[in-house]
Amino acid sequence: MGFKEEIKELRKKRVEKGFKVVITGKGGAGKTTLSALLAFLFAHKGYNVLTVDEDPQINLPFALGYPIDKMKEIVPLSKQADYIEEKTGARPDQGWGGFLRLNPPVEDVVDRFGLNIANNLNCLVMGTINKPATGCLCPENALLDAVVSHISLRDDELILLDTQAGVEHFGRALAKGFSQCLVVSDPTFNAMSVAVHSANLARDLGIKYVHLVLNKVKDQTAQDKALSLLQQLGKPLADFSSVISLPVEEKLLEFEPAIVNFLKNFPDSKLSKTLNSLAQKLETLEES
Repeated sequence: MGFKEEIKELRKKRVEKGFKVVITGKGGAGKTTLSALLAFLFAHKGYNVLTVDEDPQINLPFALGYPIDKMKEIVPLSKQADYIEEKTGARPDQGWGGFLRLNPPVEDVVDRFGLNIANNLNCLVMGTINKPATGCLCPENALLDAVVSHISLRDDELILLDTQAGVEHFGRALAKGFSQCLVVSDPTFNAMSVAVHSANLARDLGIKYVHLVLNKVKDQTAQDKALSLLQQLGKPLADFSSVISLPVEEKLLEFEPAIVNFLKNFPDSKLSKTLNSLAQKLETLEES
């Protein structure tokens, strides 16, 4: 087998194996935008990409290009009462008593509820629990925990999990298969504070590579200010596997909500090139 054939075979195995990345940070920092753009890039690299939307606002499918006129057809998993009862033995809308399956089988969840965006790109809308005191034992949480554990163990896809804020929602389930975390922050004090907290949680969960993604960075001065804030908040720069700065790109707004179309129209922009470098970095770390 020649050198080119060996490289092709290695790439084929890499694409088949896939890997898992969780994307976290303060609300409004750009997690969903980053999730959608990376999903588009990896799908075009040949990966079978599954994006998971945990944000109750449900923006990720539309950022990926899902038709807006189908918005009313999307019912998040946390609201799928029949499926929750089928899998856990209890309905979330009728109360419950007796036996509750805490580890329900959910191997069919993507096939039944995944939104097909493209041939090798799907989105699973999780939803979240908003009722008081439901962060503990309830049918909805039992199902969502099982789903996260299931997707953590899949090895045939590249999985991008877009969290609401922080990674504590899913506890140790992430440690079972998510090897990388992208902590997204704009260069402000509040966002950097959340970033430090999120990075610490990711490390505590056993995620091997934790990257800081500075979003909406206007210039070198803004980047330096953000990194200075990081030091003041007691987080050494060396604690991150890498630091990536994404430049401000006004043209993204022109493509709302389907921001992935920006990459199709401006593949040579500074933002597109930076995102491609980030995708390459994530791949390289998985291969090492």
